[in-house]
Amino acid sequence: MSQQKLILVRRERRKHRVRKKIRGTAERPRLSVFRSSKHIYAQLIDDETGRTLAAASTVGKNGSYGGNVEAAKLVGRKIAEAAKAKGITQAAFDRGPYRFHGRVQALAVAATEAGLICCNPKNIKQPAPKTEAPPEAAKPEAKAKTDKKPKASKPK
Repeated sequence: MSQQKLILVRRERRKHRVRKKIRGTAERPRLSVFRSSKHIYAQLIDDETGRTLAAASTVGKNGSYGGNVEAAKLVGRKIAEAAKAKGITQAAFDRGPYRFHGRVQALAVAATEAGLICCNPKNIKQPAPKTEAPPEAAKPEAKAKTDKKPKASKPK
């Protein structure tokens, strides 16, 4: 099997593994995320009827670049506003084959902060705070060399 085909097969396995645990209903739809290199898309899907209730993406009239975290936050806020308009307050987050970090995480956190509860921001790892290096005076000084006795010569 070629390397590219193997990558695609693994991606499909991850997607199915995530999706078999998540089911969207009318009250708590599935928030599905798709990211490409240039854009990011989000949809609220009711799996019982097979309908998309709301959608948001970086593609559109404004034509902004969507390959960064700031654009993902904007899409998260947009999807939360669209959900509020439909009367939806909770969603089941579907990350698809992507890891929950970077743009995908930013979208989920922004949607939650805007009012659509889809993840718990308290459980998300934050980068460790930078600690200052200890001052130079705290380092132990090198021991002074002591005079060593010369070795006794061996008799022949």
